[in-house]
Amino acid sequence: MQTHEIVRRFTDHFTAAGHTRVPSASLILDDPNLLFVNAGMVQFKPYFLGEVPAPYPTATSIQKCVRTGDIDEVGRTTRHNTFFQMAGNFSFGDYFKAGAIEHAWTLITDSFGFDPERLWATVYLDDDEAEQLWRRYLPAERIQRRSGKDNYWDMGVPGPGGPCSEIYYDRGPEHGRDGGPEADEDRYLEIWNLVFMQDVRGELSPKLGHPPIGRLPRPNIDTGMGVERVATLLQGVENVYETDLVRPVIARAEEFSGRRYGASTEDDVRFRVIADHARSGVMIIGDGVTPSNEGRGYVLRRLLRRIVRSARLLGVHEPVLGSFAEVVRDAMSPTYPELVTDFERISAVVRAEEEAFLQTLTAGSRIFDTAVAETKSAGATVLPGDRAFQLHDTYGFPIDLTLEMASEAGLDVDRERFTALMQEQRTRAKADAAKHKVGHGGDGSVYRALLDTHGAVDFLGYTELVAEATVIGLLVDGVPAPAAREGDAVEVVLDRTPFYAEAGGQQADTGELRGASFTVRVDDVQAPVAGLRVHRGTVTAGEVSLDAAVVAEVDRSRRLAISRAHTATHLVHAGVRGALGPSAAQAGSLNAPGRMRFDFTSPGGAVAPAALAEIEDEVNTVLQENREVEAYETSMDEARRLGAMMLFGEKYGDRVRVVDMGEYSRELCGGTHVGRTGEIGMVKVLSEASIGSGVRRVDALVGLDAFRFLSREHLLVSNLAEQLKARPEDIPERINSLVERLRTAERDLDKVRADAVLSSAGALAEGAEDVGGVALVAVAAPDGVGGNDLRALAADVRGRLGSRPGVVALFSSDGEKVAFVVATTAAARDAGLAAGKLIPAFAGAVGGRGGGKPDLAQGGGTDPSGVPAAVDALRAHLRAR
Repeated sequence: MQTHEIVRRFTDHFTAAGHTRVPSASLILDDPNLLFVNAGMVQFKPYFLGEVPAPYPTATSIQKCVRTGDIDEVGRTTRHNTFFQMAGNFSFGDYFKAGAIEHAWTLITDSFGFDPERLWATVYLDDDEAEQLWRRYLPAERIQRRSGKDNYWDMGVPGPGGPCSEIYYDRGPEHGRDGGPEADEDRYLEIWNLVFMQDVRGELSPKLGHPPIGRLPRPNIDTGMGVERVATLLQGVENVYETDLVRPVIARAEEFSGRRYGASTEDDVRFRVIADHARSGVMIIGDGVTPSNEGRGYVLRRLLRRIVRSARLLGVHEPVLGSFAEVVRDAMSPTYPELVTDFERISAVVRAEEEAFLQTLTAGSRIFDTAVAETKSAGATVLPGDRAFQLHDTYGFPIDLTLEMASEAGLDVDRERFTALMQEQRTRAKADAAKHKVGHGGDGSVYRALLDTHGAVDFLGYTELVAEATVIGLLVDGVPAPAAREGDAVEVVLDRTPFYAEAGGQQADTGELRGASFTVRVDDVQAPVAGLRVHRGTVTAGEVSLDAAVVAEVDRSRRLAISRAHTATHLVHAGVRGALGPSAAQAGSLNAPGRMRFDFTSPGGAVAPAALAEIEDEVNTVLQENREVEAYETSMDEARRLGAMMLFGEKYGDRVRVVDMGEYSRELCGGTHVGRTGEIGMVKVLSEASIGSGVRRVDALVGLDAFRFLSREHLLVSNLAEQLKARPEDIPERINSLVERLRTAERDLDKVRADAVLSSAGALAEGAEDVGGVALVAVAAPDGVGGNDLRALAADVRGRLGSRPGVVALFSSDGEKVAFVVATTAAARDAGLAAGKLIPAFAGAVGGRGGGKPDLAQGGGTDPSGVPAAVDALRAHLRAR
C-alpha cells in the first residue's frame, strides 16, 4: 500500500466518523519552546490547555513533523529520522478511551488489513479500564502493562496529561525474540500511541511515578500514528528508507555516485543521510525557513550541508541539492501540493546554499591544509581539537570530513578536546535559550492561570486608542501580587485594552494606565499566551491594585507612526514580489515609528539598484493614488480565493483578517494600519543588503522621517557642490576625479617609501656576521618598515649575500607587537637551514610563533622587548647545529 493511500484511508476513516479534517500546520509555529513542530498535537495545544475553546469536538490531521535532537544518529541507524508524518485523531471532551481504541482497531484491521493475530497493546500499569477495553479485541497475553516512563504522557510542564496505550505489530521471529514489546521493540514495532488525557499534572510528572494533582473536567484524546512506520510494514520492507517516498531519493543518489545502496555499510549511512535530510530540507524551506547561522536557519543549513558532504563522500562533486529537491517534490506533492507551486523558491534556496557551501569547502580545505602543515612542522601526529572545532564552528567544515582528511594526511584528531568544545557550545546555547523563555512567568503557567480564570482579553485597538478597563491581573517580578507601589516594575493584565501587543513584526504600543490615584507608564505589551495581553511598565504614581478601574491610553503619535510603517511594509512587499517574482517571500519585518525593515528570500542575490529605485518609485506612486486600506475578517477559503498573501510560519484559523489595498496588495495580517495610503506620506529606501544566505533586507524610512532624511541629504549635496565648485549633478564625476588623483599620489608615495626601504639592504648585507660558517643578518628593521615591506627587504638582503650560506632575520615593532621575517639563501637550505624550521629557535623570546616555506617564513609576537634575546637565541642555534 502506497504512503499516499495510507494517508487517504486514515483521513477518510475519521472524517466518515464525524471528525473535522484539519490541514497540517506549518512546521514553524509561534511556540518559544519549539524550533519545529515535532508532534501531531502541537497545533491543538491551546485547546488541550484550555487557552481557547476548540472550534470542533473532534478532529483528524496528517501533521508534518521535524525532530533534530538525534541528527547525528541519522543514517547510522535505520530508526532515526528528522522528518516524518504523524497521523492523528483528537477528541476535545467528546469520546474517550472506548472510542479511541475502537477507532484505532477498526482502521488498522479493516482498512489497513493488519493481521489481528500479530497485534499487541500496552497500557499504563494501573489503567484497568484500558486493559478491559482491549480485551474486546486482544487476548490477555497480548496486552502488557508498562510504567509511566513508557506509557504516560504529558507536556513536560504542569498541565494536562494522562496514561496512554501503544499499539505494536509483531514483525516475526526473524526480527528478534519472543515476549512482546517489553522484550524486544525491534521485533514488536510501535505504530500508534493513544493518549488518554484525563489528569492534571503538578510540578512532578507521573511519568516518574508521582501522582497527578487532579482530574480534567472533560477528558481529551490525542493520538499519533507514524505514517512512515505503517508504510514500512504495509509495503513489506525492512525500514523507512526503503518505502516509496524515501527510496527514490536514494535511487537518485545511486545515479549520481555509481554506487549501490546495500553494498557498503559506510556508503549506506551516506545514502540514508541524503534521503532523510533532503525530505526535511525541502519541507522546512517550503514553510519559509532559509539557511542562516542561528535557530531554525542553522538547523536547515546543517541538514543541507550534511547532504552535500555525504554526496562528496560518495564521490559526487557536482551540485546535487536541486536534483534531490525535485525528487522530494515529485514524491511528496500528492499530499503537499504547495511543494509544486513554491518549487521555484525552494529550488533557488537549495541551489544558493549548495553553491555557498562548496565555496566553504574550498576555503575550509585551505585552512585545514594550513593546520596540517603546522601540526607536522611541530612534529605532532594529532591535529588539535581546537583547530577541528574552529573548522567546524567558524568555517562550517564538518567534523567527519576533517577526520577523513586528517586520516589521509596521516594524522589523528583530538576528538576529546573537540567534543568538550562542542559541549561547551551546546551548554551556552541552552543557557541562552533558557534566558529567552516566554515572559517573566518562565513556563507561562502564571499567564495560563490568568487566562483560565478570566478568559481572553478583548482587544479594542483597531478602532480605539483610549478605553476604560479593569485590572484583572498584576505581577511583580513575575509573581502575582495584590498591589504595586510607585517605582515598582509591574505586569498588568486588563479585561479589555486598546494596546497592541508586539506581533507580526509590529512593535508594541506604549502609553499610560491611569486610575483614580495611580499612574502606570506602559513601556511594552506582550502576548505570552494566546488570548492574553500583558502591559509591562512602571508605577509612576500612587498604588495600583487588582480590580482597579483604569483608563488605558495609547501613545497616539507613536501608534500612528508605527501604523504608517506597517502599511508601507505591505506595499514594499508587493513591490519586491512584483519586481523579483514569487521566490521573493517575506522572511521577517520590523514596523517601528517612522521606519520599516523588510526581509525577503532572494536566492538570486542582490537586488540591482535600478530595480530598487523602481520599487521605491512604484510604492510612492501608490501613496499618491491615496488608495483605501480596508481591513476585514473572512474565511480562510475566501481569503485564498481573493489571492491574499499568507506568510510562512503563521498559524491561521478558519477566520482570518485581510488587509486589502486593492489588486496591488492583499495580505493576511493582524496588525494596525492607516485608512488610506496617502496618510503614509513618503517611503524612502535607505539600503538593501544580505543578512544571510539567500536572504536580503530592505531598510526604509516612512512619513516625516523620510522627508527629514531627504532634507538632510539635500543640504549635504548643496554643501558638497559649494565646496567642489560644481553643479549637484556633476558631483560624482568630480569626486571620482579627486579619488583617482589621491590614489595616484599614494602609489607614488609607496614607491618612494619602497625605494627608501630597499636602499638600506646593501648596508644590512655588508654588516652580516659569520656565525658557524653562516652569514647572519639578524637585526631590527629601520623605523616604519613592516608587512610587505619587511618581506621585500629580507628578500633583497638575502639576494645580496651571494652564493654563501646565509640567514636573514628582520624584526619590526609597533611598540606593542613584533613581526619578524626569516629568509635563507639556497646554500643555507642545502645545508639544512629551512626558514620555517628556524623560527621555533627564537620565537619564544618575543612571545610568538610563526611558520612558512624553507626559503621564506614569517610570524609575530607580543613582546617587542625580547628582540635582542631572540637574536641571541638564533645565533646560539646556528652555532650549535
